[in-house]
Amino acid sequence: MQDRLAGGGLAATQRVRRRPRLAEAVVEDLVNAIVTEMYPAGTALPPENMLCDLYGVSRTVVREATTALTEKGLVVSQQGRGTIVRDSRDWNLLDPMILAALFRREDGLSYLDNLSEIRSSLEASMAGKAAKKATPDSIAELSAQIHKLEGLVEMPAAYVHEDVNFHDIIMRMSGDRLSKAIIDGIQGKALKTHGYAGKLSVAHVRDTHAAHRRIYDAIAAGDPDSAARAMREHIESSWAKRRGSHTAA
Repeated sequence: MQDRLAGGGLAATQRVRRRPRLAEAVVEDLVNAIVTEMYPAGTALPPENMLCDLYGVSRTVVREATTALTEKGLVVSQQGRGTIVRDSRDWNLLDPMILAALFRREDGLSYLDNLSEIRSSLEASMAGKAAKKATPDSIAELSAQIHKLEGLVEMPAAYVHEDVNFHDIIMRMSGDRLSKAIIDGIQGKALKTHGYAGKLSVAHVRDTHAAHRRIYDAIAAGDPDSAARAMREHIESSWAKRRGSHTAA
């Protein structure tokens, strides 16, 4: 008897542990469907029983998923109408799932353009702050990174990974944790999007490294204006090249 009870308790625990993962899978699929306008603003999601059948899950899982969609600003429950998709102005655009879906839309390139503008503004400001706040230790760390990048110019895939670390060091040097959090949150999803990453080439990496060198030199010299300008020019010109490559394809 005790064994059966213990077994039942274990099964219940496993169901509880599985449920969030099931709900998350349902949420992710519905977020993508809403953001890509399979369910346009003002329309109702399928009734609860239909969603249960569609995803092969319980009503509890569907309700948990609906709660998550509500928290993301995607839907609202209306008496007599069901779960209604809200206008995109109400969405939490910084939510990772929503961001990922936005970048997959047919007009996803416009959101990547917007991301580049945000990066350009915030990272230019942070580069300027980094130049003001630089210490011998932080300059040494940035110097080591620029030298590491130097050795990877002929290896685009490896360079891109260390490129992210180069920017991360500068953002940490700036002390601007809020701007860093915004960029980390937005860019994390964009980096997984082919349209944002673009086509890697040694020629592009060489140009990128020259831009990194200008940023490094300005920060090491303690020149905030030059550092901000170099970072802004780097981000804008790099995205223009990647975007052109994407649209040409």
